[in-house]
Amino acid sequence: MPPSRPPRTGHIVSLDGLRGIAVAGVLLFHTGHLRGGFLGVDLFFVLSGFLITSLLLREMRGGSISLTGFWARRLRRLFPALAAMLGAVTLTVWGLERAGAAIETDLVRTTLADGFWVQVNLANWHLLAQDAGYWEAFGQARVFSHLWSVAVEEQFYLVWPILLIVALTLVRRRSEGTMQWAVLSVCGVLAAASLALMVLLYDPADSTRVYTGTDTRAFSLLLGAAAATAPLQRCFAALLSVLGRAAGAVLTVLVAALLTPWFLVDGTSSTTLFTGGLFLHALAAAALIGMCAAAHARTGRTPRPLGTVLEAPPLRWLGQISYSLYLWHWPVIVLLPPERASIDGTLHTVVVLGLSVALAAASTHLVENPLRFRAGWTRGRAGALLFVLVSLALLGLWSLLPEPAGPQIDIGNL
Repeated sequence: MPPSRPPRTGHIVSLDGLRGIAVAGVLLFHTGHLRGGFLGVDLFFVLSGFLITSLLLREMRGGSISLTGFWARRLRRLFPALAAMLGAVTLTVWGLERAGAAIETDLVRTTLADGFWVQVNLANWHLLAQDAGYWEAFGQARVFSHLWSVAVEEQFYLVWPILLIVALTLVRRRSEGTMQWAVLSVCGVLAAASLALMVLLYDPADSTRVYTGTDTRAFSLLLGAAAATAPLQRCFAALLSVLGRAAGAVLTVLVAALLTPWFLVDGTSSTTLFTGGLFLHALAAAALIGMCAAAHARTGRTPRPLGTVLEAPPLRWLGQISYSLYLWHWPVIVLLPPERASIDGTLHTVVVLGLSVALAAASTHLVENPLRFRAGWTRGRAGALLFVLVSLALLGLWSLLPEPAGPQIDIGNL
């Protein structure tokens, strides 16, 4: 039997297309056009678990994982765009209120209060502590409520490499194959525990706790992680070999099965989502992603016709700006409601999505990519110093910007 190996290191182009589909679903959900589009977040989770674990497994093959190196790469990837959005949106909200625009004072207060928790990657637990129901978020004055999912991923990035180091320590004197099976076993056990917690903690009256809690959503990331292990990659490769020319058709059917719930489910009333439905959705996403990776390792491309769709330039481009697009779209929706924009319906959707895409493209090409790929100084002390300075500036923003005065109550006639 050939030695166990994680997926090939080359960029898997079709996964950019899947990112594009995921963010499109979320955008359509938040603008009221796709009732189950929130499942795009689940697809993001599975993708993140797969990609991060693929990187970590390759590093493990070298003998060890550098925690500081891994976390530094995550910071360079995620922090610049997040910091730019947090600062710009906070100043915009505060400035509009000071300028006398029709901005609710609660919006300024929640922006300043939530920003700190977003910065320290605990936004989901902060919102739960505030009893900020996810499914009612569209009527609440919170521009950062969508960042609960970013917090879940960041918490996973903090803990997951430590667990892999423990696994590596336990199998240090054994074969690489044993190490891969150990990682797969950890993924399976923890994913099952996460699902059990979701079922046990689910409250039909409000599913926010199980939908946004890190412990109850971890199975999506873990199933993606499992798909990156060599044993499952061998299974996917064997399945593709058996399917032969029918592989493309089977993958297309799998995508259709994955997306069908996006048009049918409702997060406020679909009990089955939280008693196994989300797990099955994540399992289908993990199988799809794993098979795309296995096909890439064999032939360098995803089987047609699915590959043609996922590798289409417009969809790939949307996937490449998906992180910034996710960051910016909800603040734009909150700050530009139909009554302020003096338009509604389809035209309003086109305007807010067009503005979101423009901001995301600017963020990706002016902030994300330069600091991630071209600014070599960010990998040294200068980068660490910049991170500290920007972090302190944001902390100053949350604490120093004055909150709007509360309503004045006339008690003279009491």
